Amino acid sequence: MSVQKTSAIDGKHASSGEKRGAGIIILEIAAILIFILFMLPFLLVVLNSAKTSKDIIISPISWPSDWTLIWRNIVTIFDNPSTDYLGAFSDSVIITVLSLAVISVFSAMCAWALVRNKTKWSTVIFLFFVSAMVIPFQVVMFPLVRWFKIMGDAIRFPLLGTYHGIVFAYLGFGCSMSIFIFHGFIKGVPLELEEAATIDGCSQARTFFEIVIPLLQPTLITVLILNGIWIWNDYLLPLLILGSAGAVQTIPLAVTSFAGSYLKQWDLILTSALLAMLPIIVLYLFAQKYIIKGMVEGAIK
Repeated sequence: MSVQKTSAIDGKHASSGEKRGAGIIILEIAAILIFILFMLPFLLVVLNSAKTSKDIIISPISWPSDWTLIWRNIVTIFDNPSTDYLGAFSDSVIITVLSLAVISVFSAMCAWALVRNKTKWSTVIFLFFVSAMVIPFQVVMFPLVRWFKIMGDAIRFPLLGTYHGIVFAYLGFGCSMSIFIFHGFIKGVPLELEEAATIDGCSQARTFFEIVIPLLQPTLITVLILNGIWIWNDYLLPLLILGSAGAVQTIPLAVTSFAGSYLKQWDLILTSALLAMLPIIVLYLFAQKYIIKGMVEGAIK
């Protein structure tokens, strides 16, 4: 009888192991298909960056006959007198760095204040930030431009077409998600650490920057990467705030300069798009573990 029970248990374990193995195989196949689906557009950009515009129109999915054309297209982009690509790159770096600094500092301070001052109003304010995450940008984009124009004229400090204007806009649209992420993590930070710092004579500002901020490092990196990818690749907000032919331009705006009304230079469009994607891809490859770590720690906290 005991032998029969043992064999039955072994049979159950074997069947459950087979089911688990089959489930893993299905998940792996699904992951491979999703990977191919998401990598296909990037592959097409790389392939067509090494072609002429005529070859792209004739056969966009064919293999390039001469890979040196990608370097020629890059040289053409940087030598194009109508597009200051290096200037657009530097503008994108300035806007992204300033926006990330402002969003990170203000969002962390706001989340810390909301967590440490638990009142009815702090809960209402937090829910207000959370609700702002679900409002589509298209709903407020035209009132935003109008408000920027009125405010700039009122204070005699233009907000349209300037660095500070676009950074201020990114602060408004990026702080909601950042506050939500920081809020969940700060809940798990022991209050005793801040109380000990206060007893030792630390001010609130010093406690925040020397005690709280170092503890927020994984979440801070996550916020920087997520917002950095969005700001670097954003097209619509810079188009509204900076304009398509303003003094300050970003890389997505510079890419559109190769798409004329009657002639679209697809080789230069795709090559410039590839150049715009490379920095953020390299950054993501080196920092992806921090994204997962920060999100998981924030969820656990």
